[in-house]
Amino acid sequence: MRTITLPPTLRASHVVAQRIGPATQEPSALSSELRGRILRVTEPSFDQEVLDLASLEDFDQVVEQYHRALGEFMKGNPEPAKKVFSQRDDVTLGNPFGPFARGWKQVVETMERAASNYRDGDATGFENIATCVTADLAYIVEVEGLRSKVGGRDDVAPLALRVTSIFRPEDGVWKMVHRHADPITTTQPAESVVHR
Repeated sequence: MRTITLPPTLRASHVVAQRIGPATQEPSALSSELRGRILRVTEPSFDQEVLDLASLEDFDQVVEQYHRALGEFMKGNPEPAKKVFSQRDDVTLGNPFGPFARGWKQVVETMERAASNYRDGDATGFENIATCVTADLAYIVEVEGLRSKVGGRDDVAPLALRVTSIFRPEDGVWKMVHRHADPITTTQPAESVVHR
């Protein structure tokens, strides 16, 4: 796999892209959605669908929509987040408040229960660790910066979640098919994995 900066003349029909960091190329040479990013480009295999730049831009928009939805989630409103999720039977969700949920019905119940733990909050920032987008699947790995009144607390507390989110196109729209979030954002001692 070789790493290059996308030139403005590169035809999207030739690439599978993975965002890996800040670009060194002049930003004006890239589309507005891709400015400031380097893409890792690989030659697609003969049986692999090819990603077009419109799909990458659509994916970026869905991630932005989800980030805004998390601000609402921190206020106790899960409705905008629900709109980003797949409603198919294989959708899964793992959050810090309980076991994994599988299937749309369980995922909705889990989201509503989780959102009820938050109020008067918002999203404060997102540290992108990795993003990979192909024609069939995409994922983001992030640390989400949030703040909210949690549970019965009266004060707004800062939160940080380590999150992996997986998306796929469904009827021409990127949908989240899996999200796993936990509060582990620092090194933990070995004993931390022992359940008491």
